[in-house]
Amino acid sequence: MTPRELAVRCSPLIAAIGSASYFTPETLAVGKEHGLGGYRFYFLGRGGVLGDVEPQVVASAFGYFNPELVDKMWTSSREKMPPRDAARLYLECNAELGRSKLGELDLDGFCAAAGAVNDAIDPAGLALYAGIEAEPQPQDAPGLTMHLVACLREARGSAHLAAMITHGLDPRVAHYIRRPDAWEMFGWTDPPDVAARDHELLARVDESTDDMMQRPFSALDPSGADALLSGLGEIHAALGLTS
Repeated sequence: MTPRELAVRCSPLIAAIGSASYFTPETLAVGKEHGLGGYRFYFLGRGGVLGDVEPQVVASAFGYFNPELVDKMWTSSREKMPPRDAARLYLECNAELGRSKLGELDLDGFCAAAGAVNDAIDPAGLALYAGIEAEPQPQDAPGLTMHLVACLREARGSAHLAAMITHGLDPRVAHYIRRPDAWEMFGWTDPPDVAARDHELLARVDESTDDMMQRPFSALDPSGADALLSGLGEIHAALGLTS
């Protein structure tokens, strides 16, 4: 298996695991304790790694949301809690999910492999990834596992946005093509005009993203690649994920 093939095979598992804690009952309860509803805790917690920045900075890093929605959620949320504090609380919720679900797994080999990939990522131009990667890592294996997967998820997401801009594809259009059922949830109303070329561009964007992720995954030898891929499968199953 080539590093590129490994990156492609790992991508859907990383996407699902890396976002698994966002709206669990436990995460929602923590947000509520601090006066933040689930959606506001998501914006402030995920975007808080960027610091106490203006809403347009968060919108640029998130990419697919209506900037007006980002402004509303971010501005109202940071009045209740400093963004960096919210980010660390959000990451702790992610780690706690790992501690509650992954304790029976042997995660040492996975953490070594995922850590090697993470260490090989160049953060240049990947703002949201750089923010989360700069945060302290949990010291226990289940917590560290969830943290590393979240880092890898933000790395690919940030790279995907960069590829989109490179190919001249409007992120709104890409979002509508891929997730039309989430269009209104992301703050949009009228659907965009989508041409056949837009579908072609999105395919090129996906290819370019795979190309960009190939380099960090090349940090693994075959045994490391096996540890990463098999570990992701075990974690996905232990979390009870279906996507």
